[in-house]
Amino acid sequence: MLSLIGPDIAAYVDAHTTAESPLFARLREETQRDLAMPQMQVGHVEGALLRILVAVSRARSVLEIGTYSGYSGLAMASALPDDGTLVTCDVDPVATGVARRYFAESGHAHKIDLRLAPALDTIAALAAERRRFDLVFIDADKPNYVNYYEAVFPLLSVGGLIVADNTLWSGKVVAPKEPNDHAIVAFNARVAADPRVEHVLLSVRDGVMLARKLRD
Repeated sequence: MLSLIGPDIAAYVDAHTTAESPLFARLREETQRDLAMPQMQVGHVEGALLRILVAVSRARSVLEIGTYSGYSGLAMASALPDDGTLVTCDVDPVATGVARRYFAESGHAHKIDLRLAPALDTIAALAAERRRFDLVFIDADKPNYVNYYEAVFPLLSVGGLIVADNTLWSGKVVAPKEPNDHAIVAFNARVAADPRVEHVLLSVRDGVMLARKLRD
């Protein structure tokens, strides 16, 4: 992932964001050291943004598509009330094994339901359970972003947020070439054309799309 801002500005942003706790720092460091594709991890600044979004929206139920090693899920779970719920799903047993350890250590594990299965299967199961969510975070395989968006939309409460990561895709959205580039462009276009939401594309880290559901 190419940085969208220079290292000096990135360091300034990091320094002016609520400090990362020792637990999150250890999780970030272990991910960087031991896991494949550590660039997939949500960083300090985006983790802080997710926590604030959960807090200010007063979400009680969150769905995360793409757990990886658990940084983003833990950030969101930490902002949920004690009886809140985060359902997070992934297909990687190694990375989610790291996530489970940090969830247990954090004191928020009782809020977290980690499901190891393809995300569309998990979403279908949640629909069958008649679950509803106040916030959905999408951070998984890019070709399925539009599919995830459409699948989770009926499960999202009116007024709820869909938050999607990597929506500037290292700047490749401007001149897409590869399949993943085109997938992100298609997702952004789908959200921008959807009259059921109001939305804003933020240049945080690798791009974050926020879409607030206005109606079913």
